[in-house]
Amino acid sequence: MSKFNRPAVRPAATSPVVTASTPTARTHEGGPGFARDAKSELFLLAVTNMVAEKTFYESADARDARFEALVGQVAVADPAWMLGFVGWLRKAANMRSASIVAAAEAVRARLATPVEEGPVTNRQIIGAALLRPDEPGELLAYWMCRYGARIPKPVKRGIADAAVRLYNQRSLLKYDTDGKGIRFGRVLDLVHPVAQSPEQAALFAHMHERMRGRPWSVDPDALPVVAFNATLRELAAEDPAGLLDADKLRAAGMTWEDALSLAGNRVDKARLWEALIPSMGYMALLRNLRNFDQAGVSDATAQQVAVRLADPAEVAKSRQLPMRFLSAYRAAPSLRWSYPLEQALGHALANIPTLEGRTLILVDTSTSMNGTFSKDGTLLRWDAAVIFGVALAQRCAEAEVVSFSSTARYWGDPHGALTKVFPMQQGESLLRSVERWKSGGWFLGGGTATAAALRKHFAGQRRVVVLTDEQQGVDTVEVSKSVPSQVPMYTWNLAGYERGHAPSGGQFRHTFGGLTDQAFRMIPLLERGVSGSWPWESMD
Repeated sequence: MSKFNRPAVRPAATSPVVTASTPTARTHEGGPGFARDAKSELFLLAVTNMVAEKTFYESADARDARFEALVGQVAVADPAWMLGFVGWLRKAANMRSASIVAAAEAVRARLATPVEEGPVTNRQIIGAALLRPDEPGELLAYWMCRYGARIPKPVKRGIADAAVRLYNQRSLLKYDTDGKGIRFGRVLDLVHPVAQSPEQAALFAHMHERMRGRPWSVDPDALPVVAFNATLRELAAEDPAGLLDADKLRAAGMTWEDALSLAGNRVDKARLWEALIPSMGYMALLRNLRNFDQAGVSDATAQQVAVRLADPAEVAKSRQLPMRFLSAYRAAPSLRWSYPLEQALGHALANIPTLEGRTLILVDTSTSMNGTFSKDGTLLRWDAAVIFGVALAQRCAEAEVVSFSSTARYWGDPHGALTKVFPMQQGESLLRSVERWKSGGWFLGGGTATAAALRKHFAGQRRVVVLTDEQQGVDTVEVSKSVPSQVPMYTWNLAGYERGHAPSGGQFRHTFGGLTDQAFRMIPLLERGVSGSWPWESMD
């Protein structure tokens, strides 16, 4: 009898997140824990790290310290990897604070190490993290609060490059506000960028005057948007009717926040929103759906908003995390937003593949997954797990979706699997499915009995996907050994803790992570025997 050449043979492939092959320590719940290499640990931490935010098992200080140490270690060992990582983290993963901290700490570690820069420069690493016009000030504020007023030259140069690239009339009016400790003019004073055109030179000069609060007059030929903004503000002080003109608002680069503040209660709110909406950005539209409804904007205007929300190009350009659409859906009282938000969420999850055969999808709804990603509490880890899990199930030929935790509610209780199968409904929208999950009692709470849940529900499926924080509790059988070794098991990590619940990197055991759909596209590639690389690198 053949030992290897059997009908069910599958090509093995490798993936970039790598762990030890055997347990090295314990998870936070006491189960066998698998240490990751530095790049893998950093990657999974970064793609779920909002910075300065505590998690269920880890304080904010401890989490940030671990992040900084990993960044420093990897930046010195492999600067090319770090450069690609920082750029991808900011753009594709849309992790703004994490990428700023990663860039700053990477450069600090490299400056403290007596090595030559080589082809990858510290200036490039800094620049890779800066994508929005307020981010040069963010990075400077982080550096000065941590390391003092002395700014190293590579940091200055990287920020100067970004200032030249990002600073224009409209970005000044939108982001240079009194609420910022480091204004645009202060950035210029600290890093000394060189203007690339007469218009930008005039703009830089105006930024200094604006920061110092000096009386100024703007040459409308040099800075027409800034000049018209000042004129419209003066006119609105006497007569706010000009704020109801969409063309004037756009020409003046007027933000919706400023327009609302200038208008006060002197104009009809619905008419004001209808004038503002044509020039509002995608994220601003998403945040204000409730306000549109409360003001009573017309159905015709709402339809314009709906078209933009559902536009795949707009969704891609906005780089919104999928959970933002769920938050908007829950906040908006009107049903007129439901379908465009469903379409937008579908576009944001475009990388989730169609999978043949049967798939077992386990969604961790233990108490630790009830933790928030940020202080406002609107986005929970188990919400993200449900979005990804149900979206994947909708694209599978056949899928069983199971919510799981542990029967152990208190320390010392017997440890077993508490599970509840979520019945998929043909044709149901993803947002409706997520809300049915919430209202129907599929958030279970308790501990994390991943291995027991696998043994309970595995029934010969072609693959297994587990969406979890990986903090498996004590079990007589390891997580990986609860599924046959030739069945691919994919772990989607949503917390970035130090140790994983299973080996990863090969032998049909792979771990991904993040708050976007980016890595899901690796599943069909791995099953075809194509080894996966880091997402900013090409597939082998």
